[in-house]
Amino acid sequence: MYYHDKRLQYPVTVEKPDPRFARMLQQAIGGVEGEIRVCMQYFFQAWGNRAPTTKYRDMLLNTATEEIGHIEMLATAVALNLETAPASLQEDGAADGIVGAVMGGGSAKAEIEGLIHKNLLSGGLAAMPMDSDGVPFNMSHIYASGNVAADMYCNVAAESTGRVLAVRLFNAAADDGMKKMLHYMIARDTMHQQQWLAVIEELGAEAGNLPIPNSFPQEMEDQANNYNFYVTSVDGSYPEGRWTTGPTPDGKGEFTVFRNEPLGPEPVLGAARPDSGAQAQQIG
Repeated sequence: MYYHDKRLQYPVTVEKPDPRFARMLQQAIGGVEGEIRVCMQYFFQAWGNRAPTTKYRDMLLNTATEEIGHIEMLATAVALNLETAPASLQEDGAADGIVGAVMGGGSAKAEIEGLIHKNLLSGGLAAMPMDSDGVPFNMSHIYASGNVAADMYCNVAAESTGRVLAVRLFNAAADDGMKKMLHYMIARDTMHQQQWLAVIEELGAEAGNLPIPNSFPQEMEDQANNYNFYVTSVDGSYPEGRWTTGPTPDGKGEFTVFRNEPLGPEPVLGAARPDSGAQAQQIG
């Protein structure tokens, strides 16, 4: 079960509301890099975690619940930035600095119409579970595999792209209150990246975790192809790097280079079935 404190996790203030920035913040709520995504990802990883100890489940639940607070902060920021948005295209106030900022420019009419269509008509000038293009969040980017190592790598990637987005929003923000909120969220992204990497390290560092799952006997996989870098270029050239020569990070093999070539024959399918709707010439 969960408890709620009506106070925000971190102060959210807006001196100069900007409807355009509200739309940008929607990406941090319902975008693929956003807070709904990581919140639900951590919850489902926790709810499905199976292990002799519950510490990873408990850790995930704590962080997932923290992410609810981030969604609340961003939703508050969107609502505050929409407070001066015009309720119609005919509304007086285009000369006002804030409204004028929205209405200025060649795409201003479409921008306001998009704003009114979603955040006004559907949300009452409030945040919604969608990205900056108005696409609803649909849970398609939630990764919870039941393998704690695989999940931690997914979490590092999620927090990395989330931090990239937060930094871009920070650079785009003109309001000091928004910059303060975002500099806090950027800090939390830093912690969460390190948190998931710490779990990977605790599980046994790279050599102990890889390949994932490490419970499958590696001697049962194709030993001739488990550490080859496949070259698929027409001229046979390839980008040399750490992945083409030397010991593999898991310490269990050596990187080699393989000029990709067919290892199997040409596929030959049987004749079409009489009831398949194919042409008579296809039916054997």
